[in-house]
Amino acid sequence: MLFDTVTDAIGATPLVRLRLGEARGVEVYAKLELQNLFAMKDRVARNILLEARRLGTLKPGAPVIESSSGTMALGVALVGRSLGHEVHIVTDPRIDPVTLAKLRALGCRVHVVEAMTSHGWQSARLERLAELLDELPGAFWPQQYTNPDNPGAYRTLAGELLQDLGQFDTLVGAVGSGGSLCGTARALRESLPALHVVGVDCVGSALFGQPDVPQRLQSGLGNSLLPKNLDRTLVDEVHWLNDHEAFAATWDLAREQQIFGGNTSGSVYRVLTGLADRAEPGTRIVGILPDRGDRYADTVYNDEHWDAHRLREVPTATAPAALAPEGTARTWSTTAYSPPAGIRRHLLFVESNTTGTGMLALDRARELGTVPVLLTGDPDRYRGLADTGAEVVRCDTNSDAALRAAVQERFRREEIAGVTTTSDFYVPAAARIAQWLGLPGNPPDAVAVCRDKSALRERLNAEGVRQPRYALVREPAGAADAVARTGLPCVVKPADDSGSTNVLLCADEAEVRAQIEKILAIDTNVRGMPTARTVLVEEYLDAPEYSVEMFSGEGRAVCVGITAKSVTATPHFVEHRHLFPAPLPAATAQRITETVTEALDAAGIRLGATHTEVKLTADGPALIEINPRPAGGMIPELIRLATGVDLLGEQLRAALGLPPHLKAEGAGHAGIQFLLADADGTLTAAHGAREAAAVEGVESVLVTAAPGTSVRRPRSASDRLGHVIARHPEPEGVHAALDAARGLLRLDIEPAQQS
Repeated sequence: MLFDTVTDAIGATPLVRLRLGEARGVEVYAKLELQNLFAMKDRVARNILLEARRLGTLKPGAPVIESSSGTMALGVALVGRSLGHEVHIVTDPRIDPVTLAKLRALGCRVHVVEAMTSHGWQSARLERLAELLDELPGAFWPQQYTNPDNPGAYRTLAGELLQDLGQFDTLVGAVGSGGSLCGTARALRESLPALHVVGVDCVGSALFGQPDVPQRLQSGLGNSLLPKNLDRTLVDEVHWLNDHEAFAATWDLAREQQIFGGNTSGSVYRVLTGLADRAEPGTRIVGILPDRGDRYADTVYNDEHWDAHRLREVPTATAPAALAPEGTARTWSTTAYSPPAGIRRHLLFVESNTTGTGMLALDRARELGTVPVLLTGDPDRYRGLADTGAEVVRCDTNSDAALRAAVQERFRREEIAGVTTTSDFYVPAAARIAQWLGLPGNPPDAVAVCRDKSALRERLNAEGVRQPRYALVREPAGAADAVARTGLPCVVKPADDSGSTNVLLCADEAEVRAQIEKILAIDTNVRGMPTARTVLVEEYLDAPEYSVEMFSGEGRAVCVGITAKSVTATPHFVEHRHLFPAPLPAATAQRITETVTEALDAAGIRLGATHTEVKLTADGPALIEINPRPAGGMIPELIRLATGVDLLGEQLRAALGLPPHLKAEGAGHAGIQFLLADADGTLTAAHGAREAAAVEGVESVLVTAAPGTSVRRPRSASDRLGHVIARHPEPEGVHAALDAARGLLRLDIEPAQQS
């Protein structure tokens, strides 16, 4: 097998069947992570360092510093040195001579702390590491205990297991940083939701609520601190082994299976033997063996070491004893594990929309038993944020590196239940953060395609989905060719904006060119993000407009309903009324739904709500755009009023990995009328809200613009000044209520001064 670099050779480790449980029809397999170039943490080092280089947090040639007494040190040395970085390893006197020799041979600088501090050797190493970070400006610290790229590295391991075995029942792994077992289990449960996860710890480790004994001899598992990457909610069962048992099991692994492993591999092996003895016939069990035995020649495999620590005098057990809830493990013990009740589960929102459902979603998160958290660069932009009670984490949400740093610093992994957003602009960022954390979400490339209308046009074209003729323009000179392709009149719009911003129907080539120039002159959008600087010129379809509210999950997309939309007169396209569900013949609704389903499949959308706009032409539905999030414009509220389906709540449930509840409980209709200015100027007063709210069928009336606000005739969704919502058993009743309420509302506008 040929590789271009040593880092390319990491992974694809052997999976071997062990001679355990065969007589009882039980299959036990060992994933030999010890067959990586140095050991299992090679995967972690590669993932962390390559991600850091991609994000720019590790600059070319910058030093890399890590705290480790074992395989993580070797992994960082391997990957860091191969990428051209100076590598500093902070370790302690427990480091074995073989590892120390390897690190020095690879060209690392090794810093050995002299004594334990408050939390043992781990805290002593971290204190020295902090000193080095001060001494070496620009240095990068992989932070294996807190960096989600550690568990994220094991997605490849999970994929290898699925490819080799397909279905299996139990995963067994040692727990130190929390990365390998939690990362592998989290990825596997996407395909194997019933997977039983067994954690292997050592006596004297504090990871699962046992008293800390820093003098324990085992390395590579256990911890005196609680690493942020440890997600105890993933673990179903825990086993503890003392030093004697772990070391003896390591000898047994070599003698019985001819696998020369370290004490971590030995501990996993001992638990595998116990599980094989009590498993039902047909059960498949997989254990992860992390490290080779060469590092342990002077300890585990050395009689003098055993004698010096009087290991043979330490009591052992031949089978695991059930540990009482308040008991302390002394010999091999086990328990069916439940995480502590006090873990607070947070639902992270990467920004929000500023109107409509944004603040409502934060309230819904609390109703689902989670703590809502808004990650935002500017909390002041959100009216009503304080009333939601959401935690606010301020950070640069336009930077993936800054977002990751904020999440990593603030939360333990087991405290994060999901990631979502209600903002168009931040759907890709939310998808990337969810993927980084191994949480439910759409593939980032799928939502990126949907957010970039030019990319979506190209994708749909390749898949044969019907849409308007179009041209992509990046220079004003492209106006003539675009018009030749689309015809006149045509629609000109930015490829990556939202809410009909800068969307214009152009009647001639001069207008097209002027609008292209206007769009290309915009460097950043309203959220401070760089624009794509791409203009979409497309055929104007003079046909009724609908939006299709779909919900994807479990391998299929379900139509929640279709919304009929009314827009203002051209040349601008501002939606001023919605009716849900649209009064359409069943055959027509089915045809629209099939077109949208085809488009979602082409884009790669897999989870949650989507809001897709179509035009119903004489030749059938034509796809205008896919928004990979719930509809805005209060459409989720219309759906709730008409059917009882809480689409916003279901989107949050999807982010939390919960099954959707999409069954309609009603069969009425609901609609919304937006309040728009009929002149440019300043709003001085709004009258009639109380009278409008009293109209039969009206559910709510809201004027969002305060007196003194500058207003204009509508050009985008941001020009809406409020709304009226109504419901009725019939569509005509909804329209009548909205018309009556709108007739009672008066907006006083002082005309703008003519210059």
